[in-house]
Amino acid sequence: MKKMLFILNPCAGTRKANKVLPEILSVFNRAEFDVRVYITEKQKDATRAVKALSPGMDLVVCCGGDGTFNETVTGLLEAGLDLPIGYIPAGSTNDFASSLHLPADPIAAAQAIVSGQPECYDVGRFGSRYFSYVASFGAFTKASYATPQNVKNALGHTAYILGSIPELSQIRKEHVRVELDGEVLEDDYLFGAICNSTSIGGLVTLDPKQVDMGDGMFEILLVRAPHSMAELTECILAVQKQQYNCKMMTFRSTREVVIHASPNMNWTLDGEKEDGHDTVTVTNLHHAIHLMK
Repeated sequence: MKKMLFILNPCAGTRKANKVLPEILSVFNRAEFDVRVYITEKQKDATRAVKALSPGMDLVVCCGGDGTFNETVTGLLEAGLDLPIGYIPAGSTNDFASSLHLPADPIAAAQAIVSGQPECYDVGRFGSRYFSYVASFGAFTKASYATPQNVKNALGHTAYILGSIPELSQIRKEHVRVELDGEVLEDDYLFGAICNSTSIGGLVTLDPKQVDMGDGMFEILLVRAPHSMAELTECILAVQKQQYNCKMMTFRSTREVVIHASPNMNWTLDGEKEDGHDTVTVTNLHHAIHLMK
């Protein structure tokens, strides 16, 4: 039989996958997989488990949110293991899974894994860390890691908006210098994202025609800090209409970007906090993972 490492985050989302775990494992058994199950308890558990238990496996499957997927990918890349990955999205937002149109139903997602083929996708390297779909800074990014899990479980996308409300009265602009492909962008920004996804935090949606998650390129979105309500309104309308190259926004594609900013400016990588850096290089790792779908 083929061997599978199955990693489950039992606290992800509304815990819907927990309720059908026997059915999920049955799908894998019927497909002739000998499954080793590892249940996470805390952050970075999935990374440690992948590094320790994946050698000799034919497939690694993770069931959880974007953070669990990030940890699984990180484990494989840090261990230098070239194994296909299966993903059963069970988190609050599931941006990465939404961009790939993976089934939202856990059993259907398991069936898609065993019947699918590996497809190549890019991964981002942010300094020494990895991200599967986004590295972001500025307004609303704090909410993705500061909102309590029980609130996310109850409210889903809405939790990110509610979690950001206390920030609105104290939103600060970030002075950032961005170097990419010979171009230098420097300004005060409200928000910035380096992404490989069509959805960012469930709040910003990029045009799928402009995003190819396996082309070796990042999409970069920078939102300038508004100086008036009129400019803020312009930002909101541009996001709603997906018009990202306008007076208040800059949209670019690049393979690598160097960011200069205050070390007090924190980042979010796939929904998890990353401390600030004076300078950080972000590189696209072309076709770094092979995802079953």
